[in-house]
Amino acid sequence: MAKKSKTKSKKETTSLFKKLKTFLSGEKFRYTVGVLLFVLGIYLLVAFISFLIYGAADQSKLDISWRALIKNSEIKVQNKAGKTGAWLSESIINRGFGLSSFFFVYLLVITSFQIFGRPLVKYGRAVLYSFLLLFWISIFMGLILPGIGANSSIYLGGKYGLFLANWFSSMFGFIGTFFLLLCSLFLIVLFGTEKFAPWLKQRFARKPKAEKVDAKMRDEDVKIGQLVEQDSSISKVITEHDTVETNFDPDTGEVFEEDDDLEIDEKIDMSDIQTHVKDQMNGEPAAVEEEDLEMTVEKIEEETDEEYRAALGDEPYDPTLDLSNYKFPSVDLLDDHPSGSNEVSNEELISNKNKIVETLRHYKIEITKIRATIGPTITLYEIVPAPGVRISKIKNLEDDIALSLAALGIRIIAPIPGRGTIGIEVPNQQPEVVSMRSIVSSKKFQESTAELPVVLGKTISNETFLIDLAKMPHILVAGATGQGKSVGLNAIISSLLYKKHPSQLKLVMIDPKKVELSLYSTIEKHFLAKLPDDEEPIITDIQKVKNTLNSLNIEMDSRYDLLKKAHARNIKEYNAKFADRRLNPEKGHRFLPYIVVIIDEFADLIMTAGKEIELPIARIAQLARAVGIHMIIATQRPSTNIITGVIKANFPTRIAFKVASMIDSRTILDTPGANQLIGKGDMLIAMGSSMTRLQCAFVDTPEVERICEHIASQQGYPTAFMLPEYVAEGEGSALDTDLNNRDELFDDAARIVVMNQMGSTSMIQRKFSIGYNRAGRIMDQLEAAGVVGPSEGSKARQVMIQDEYSLEQLLNSL
Repeated sequence: MAKKSKTKSKKETTSLFKKLKTFLSGEKFRYTVGVLLFVLGIYLLVAFISFLIYGAADQSKLDISWRALIKNSEIKVQNKAGKTGAWLSESIINRGFGLSSFFFVYLLVITSFQIFGRPLVKYGRAVLYSFLLLFWISIFMGLILPGIGANSSIYLGGKYGLFLANWFSSMFGFIGTFFLLLCSLFLIVLFGTEKFAPWLKQRFARKPKAEKVDAKMRDEDVKIGQLVEQDSSISKVITEHDTVETNFDPDTGEVFEEDDDLEIDEKIDMSDIQTHVKDQMNGEPAAVEEEDLEMTVEKIEEETDEEYRAALGDEPYDPTLDLSNYKFPSVDLLDDHPSGSNEVSNEELISNKNKIVETLRHYKIEITKIRATIGPTITLYEIVPAPGVRISKIKNLEDDIALSLAALGIRIIAPIPGRGTIGIEVPNQQPEVVSMRSIVSSKKFQESTAELPVVLGKTISNETFLIDLAKMPHILVAGATGQGKSVGLNAIISSLLYKKHPSQLKLVMIDPKKVELSLYSTIEKHFLAKLPDDEEPIITDIQKVKNTLNSLNIEMDSRYDLLKKAHARNIKEYNAKFADRRLNPEKGHRFLPYIVVIIDEFADLIMTAGKEIELPIARIAQLARAVGIHMIIATQRPSTNIITGVIKANFPTRIAFKVASMIDSRTILDTPGANQLIGKGDMLIAMGSSMTRLQCAFVDTPEVERICEHIASQQGYPTAFMLPEYVAEGEGSALDTDLNNRDELFDDAARIVVMNQMGSTSMIQRKFSIGYNRAGRIMDQLEAAGVVGPSEGSKARQVMIQDEYSLEQLLNSL
């Protein structure tokens, strides 16, 4: 009895500790601490400013301890922060570090915003240099201005600063201490300010003599160009009658020439003359001049990027800092699904072997060797036929072997690629359930370095099967109803959620059935992407599906433009350059997250919209791999009018669950086999010429809900990832907008647009903290009023009014 009581007490203590740990690591506690630090910083700011004004009058009352000060109600102070503020100011400023104590207010404010997840500055660097300047200013003020007035006991550098200043003065003297402080200030500015070192280098760098010579040559080129343009205005060109000797003195860097008489000739081409004179000036052929010019332009572009990189420092850009406190889902959120005694017994193996050998001997087929590999759902029997046996004879006995084994259905692989054997796959009597937890916790998945790792299940040899979606690059999933297709989609999505940060991955979910993907609506502000005017995160309306797919085409084209400007071949190279600070955001560059488009019931879309759906999907599938847009489409109707030749050609990776007929299997995989699967997650995946049989991992609905709840409970972005605006043909335009019913924010929005010379719906949304629909209506009204131009896809609208005076005239006339 005592042992049970002790165990119960231990469990209660452990449970209490877990609750306390959960509370301390939760969002509520974090925000509480952040608010308290911010309020404390503002309170100290008021107290410090009041101390500078009323400190001399209050000082005589602050010689006692804080406890004695608050007990004595007769003591009154003039500090606006009360007796506590007056006492803290006296302790921190006068008895501490003097005027530099205001850095404590700065540190409290930036720490509070760091806790909120909205960092104002680079926190570590700011803390380090704040403390360095705290001590430096305190010592400097103690050395130069020790106090206010001769007999005052208020120290501008604080007592610590005065003490350190006196100590340094005794060691190095006043002059030595002064120059020591100047040197230390130079080092603080040098290492603390990114632009200071490049400025020094540019300020004191000596230009080599060669640059002066090049400058003089460029001046001569300009003069020649002006001369040729002058003469071309009267349809005549200057040419040399005899010779023009041009000499260059390498010692003095001078260019001198001896000209003979010139005459006018209308028969000679102007370009020949200009090229000839430049050749004589430089002493080189014209082709070399052009080559040098190209090299110079490239160098200038690279220098511009280096200047941007130097301005921001060598620290690489990390997109995960937007949600720096994000915690990935843990394996504990998944269940371990036991399936009882699922081992294949020796009796079952021997029985199946004997039946296979006996059936083959009935048809006079001898084998020399047989070997069994036990998998979670099926067992692979590999046989080596005797010499002279034709493979086609064994292949034709598929149904006879299935009859003798009394199996649900067998599949013969003749021959197994790269093995030199013939495989006979026989279902196990007690198939094993492969839980999602077992494959997520596997070493292969945990240590994967793939860009988009997707773990699907286990192979026949019980190995975890992992693919990289970034290399696939798109997946077609098909199978009959109830054979595991939706579970397979959940396994793919869960794999991505377990490995990718919200800043690195966005999901576009299209679900015409409206129920399969609705579980993921809670992670809208973390992983989902949608059109700006969509209210629902999961796209179910056919018209919105068409708009979304066309919007993805706009996003794809925009990304290709960015890759072209960055001279990058794919999204991985582009993001590496952006993270290395070699691409300037002011030139339109941005970090590009991967976008995965998931369509649950493709057949319904094709039957409803046909080519309007198929064409944008085909274009994305053909082109979007390099810019990080990938597609996963699933259907339960694998017929040729749904999975057309265009779709099959652009989806090289195909997953087939059990289907009803061989024709359906050929439609999906271009080969039979899917009709012989046993269902319940048994699947074939074809990647190019290889085909692998897997048992798909099982992830139940409550497990998906727990994963989504874990993600949704954390801090997310303000909205879902917004795709570019797309307006279908025939929809209403801004010209139909009634300007008599203008929004109350119309005037202020117009002023902001003109002031910034940029028309963007998202900018209006941010500035006024309003929803996207309202911001979009305001933008339509601005277009109707002539303030901004029409929409240009993902680009910002052109501002038609250039100054605020013209805007005010327009607003008064409306």
